[in-house]
Amino acid sequence: QVQLVESGGDLVQAGGSLRLSCAVSGIIFSINYMGWYRQAPGKQRELVARIGGGGSTNYADSVKGRFTISRDNAKNTVYLQMNSLKPEDTAVYYCNVEVFIRGGWVPSNSWGQGTQVTVSS
Repeated sequence: QVQLVESGGDLVQAGGSLRLSCAVSGIIFSINYMGWYRQAPGKQRELVARIGGGGSTNYADSVKGRFTISRDNAKNTVYLQMNSLKPEDTAVYYCNVEVFIRGGWVPSNSWGQGTQVTVSS
């Protein structure tokens, strides 16, 4: 039901920038929090940034000041602008919607393929 398609990942040098996009369908887009997550090889998936329907945002400490999440409700799309990229940002990046299951808000189980971001040193 929920479909998420990420794009925009690439190979960049440290200090460079990328803009990721996520096309969303199957939900009432403007209502729910949307999040960007990433998973590096051998690491747990982690939340990078999230944005509410009203525009409130939260960022992981590791990316605060460098990454910006935004959404365009008319286009059902969420974005992640990444600046001052570091090698430790290398990961597969995923977007997802938060849903209310088992007493709390969690990312849905409708994970997409993600988009690869590689930052060279």
